[in-house]
Amino acid sequence: MRADIITIGDEILIGQITDTNSAYIARELNAAGIRIRRKFSIGDQKEAIIAALDESIGKTDAILFTGGLGPTNDDITKHTLNSYFASRLVRHQPTFDMLAAWFESRNRSFEPVNQSQADVPEVCTVMLNKLGTAPGMIFEKDGTFIFCMPGVPYEMEGLMQSGVLPFLRQKFALPPLAHHTVLTVGIPESTLMMQIKQWEDALPAGVKLAYLPSYGAVKLRLTAWEPGAYSEEELCQIARPLYGILGDAIFGTGDKTMEEVVFDLLRERGRRVSFAESCTGGFLAHRLTAIAGSSAVFNGSVVTYSYDAKTRELQVPAAVLEQHGAVSEPVVIQMAGAVKEKFDAHYGVATSGIAGPDGGTPDKPVGTVWIAVSSAEGTVARRFHFPGNRERNIRLTCLNAYNMLRRKILSES
Repeated sequence: MRADIITIGDEILIGQITDTNSAYIARELNAAGIRIRRKFSIGDQKEAIIAALDESIGKTDAILFTGGLGPTNDDITKHTLNSYFASRLVRHQPTFDMLAAWFESRNRSFEPVNQSQADVPEVCTVMLNKLGTAPGMIFEKDGTFIFCMPGVPYEMEGLMQSGVLPFLRQKFALPPLAHHTVLTVGIPESTLMMQIKQWEDALPAGVKLAYLPSYGAVKLRLTAWEPGAYSEEELCQIARPLYGILGDAIFGTGDKTMEEVVFDLLRERGRRVSFAESCTGGFLAHRLTAIAGSSAVFNGSVVTYSYDAKTRELQVPAAVLEQHGAVSEPVVIQMAGAVKEKFDAHYGVATSGIAGPDGGTPDKPVGTVWIAVSSAEGTVARRFHFPGNRERNIRLTCLNAYNMLRRKILSES
């Protein structure tokens, strides 16, 4: 089975928002054994929507649209589809009743513009949207099913799980493609490819390896392209030699993030961590507290951006700051040890660096970062030179701080 993914919205085309919807839809379809024929974005124009329909209908099994279903004048998807399928708008009573109850519960007036959200083309099958006001719609023409979902990500994700995927599984035999993903950190993609070349060349026929790079990390995803040819467990066994080749550069499997891996390690061992952040400005704490249950492993943190804050909150001697500067090994070692004691944690992690775009010097250029991890068994510190812009440097600092913490935990286990 094949599918096209089409996102609608001028805001996507001009870069005002990032299209995360198509990535989510592609992952879900791929996991269900559906191959993506193509995916692209179009603007809020009737002609563009019609052209996309004409190009895909009859050439693919499913088209998944997102966007343009709101109540404002620039949301034209529903009306365009109504015209395209020569239908008429009718009131979908379950959606209307749900919306009426929603507005009443919030003591808000249920205006005609909101009521019109319950009007759908008569020829469509409605997917009830329990997370928003715009219902999803399913059409069919020439053997192609057309799914229309809101552009709001969490509403779209809800409809994928409650409407689109169950519908596709009922209509088609969907043997899922087997995947196994190995997560690596600290090795550039090109270097990684050379290190595992012999293993990759020996992969069985029908098993494909994909390199998926991101900030400082590369996912190695194995896929069995023939449904049923290999199980996930068999792909796991095929990947096992990588551990001997790459060692602790492998930090996990599947879709876990580095901080989720560290969270699991801390929770399993009954350990807690605290952060002393300078150049990351609280980003380490944010990434950890975004995980449900993080209170079990996280005691607290401080953001000490200035010299005075480092001295006042973390007892970094003023003389050390003046002699070595804030971006230095002695300073991050003091910060890490002090924050561990301050919050009675098992581990203290400290960051201090020059994120950019300015502030660098000849001996400490932009991208210079010191990271330290402290525990009762000692403190490790390391200097990094990141080549990116401010956002990239902060993200790379976060990733490497968590990786140093991960290695520290494992070395003490």
